Amino acid sequence: MENRLMAARGRPRTFDPNTALHRALEVFWERGYEGTSLSDLAQAMGIASGSIYACFGSKEDLFRKVMALYGTTSGEPPRRALREQPTARAAINAMLRATADEITRAGKPHYCMLVLAAPTGAAENHAVREFLADGRRGQHSAIKERLARGVADGEFTTSSVALDALARYYATVVQGLSVQARDGATRAELEPVITCAMAAWDALTSTHP
Repeated sequence: MENRLMAARGRPRTFDPNTALHRALEVFWERGYEGTSLSDLAQAMGIASGSIYACFGSKEDLFRKVMALYGTTSGEPPRRALREQPTARAAINAMLRATADEITRAGKPHYCMLVLAAPTGAAENHAVREFLADGRRGQHSAIKERLARGVADGEFTTSSVALDALARYYATVVQGLSVQARDGATRAELEPVITCAMAAWDALTSTHP
């Protein structure tokens, strides 16, 4: 009996975990955390529920892995724009445009998972909501750090309180774009929102001549 169990444990997987994870991402993205059942996941991933537990852990564990994958795919362009643009203003502008591009991409659900995958729900899913809230707080921190670098580079001047408010404002714009896209706004309709947000830059910062 023991030999048979050891042989069963040693059998190679009959599915590709990476492919299965991408399929799980599609389901969670389409239906949100609470709207997705293990049965939905098993069907989409092409594996039994037991295999999900064996390879990925619980539904929450799987969701956390999915969000890590999302962060390296659709979630990466806005962060890359924030990192790589030469000035703080250009970084914010590029981040907003990359966000709008990603949340209106054809063939994908039109919203950011970090913002809307589990905004409210059952008490037992509090840990998932906090996990996503931590991600959004991290987004605010990343924006604030980029703005602080702009201040250090002499691009503009502002107080520490105003810097936090500025970062929170642009984080709010990012999250609002996602809500607008989910409600049907097109990429073209989001463009004026970005234009207005960037028009506020000079009013919100003390720029050097």
